[in-house]
Amino acid sequence: MEEPQDYYEILQISPSAEPETIHRVYRLLAQRAHPDNAQTGNEVQFRILTEAYRVLSDPEKRAEYDVSHASLRQERWRLLSNNSGADNDFESEQHTRLMVLELLYTRRRTELDNPSVSLLDVEALTGRAREHLEFTIWYLTQKEYIKRSDNGRIAITADGVDYLEKSLMSATQPRRLNAGQARAEV
Repeated sequence: MEEPQDYYEILQISPSAEPETIHRVYRLLAQRAHPDNAQTGNEVQFRILTEAYRVLSDPEKRAEYDVSHASLRQERWRLLSNNSGADNDFESEQHTRLMVLELLYTRRRTELDNPSVSLLDVEALTGRAREHLEFTIWYLTQKEYIKRSDNGRIAITADGVDYLEKSLMSATQPRRLNAGQARAEV
């Protein structure tokens, strides 16, 4: 079964956004994604944006959606809080950071014209809940290893590439013994 889409996330707005804000943000995003836009047009994204707007701009449909949206968020938090704790330790967080950086690094290398990834894609590709990724994204942004564009997508920076390469190199390099340690082991 396909997980329901988060229309608030799609439109990059708060669940408490006013109708005027929903309309204004939709028009901006729809203009960018419209298939007639030669630079940034994306028919699939345009359809998704339009569906989100159709639901959130209608008071009755929005009220129905908000009930399911609230239960979905509660379920996500329940799953996170029932986790065995493995996701809360330092090592797991460091692994998640490297995983996100590797994902963005690969995207940057393979898609030079479109190096950014949406948070929804990061969530799907890493298998981590969006709520769990918030700290990781915040940290990587603060360290300037990633940057967030105006449309909410994220991409790796040159500093992020350097950090990732250094981390991966040190993890794969065998430890070298200094002269004193080498003599002691003989």
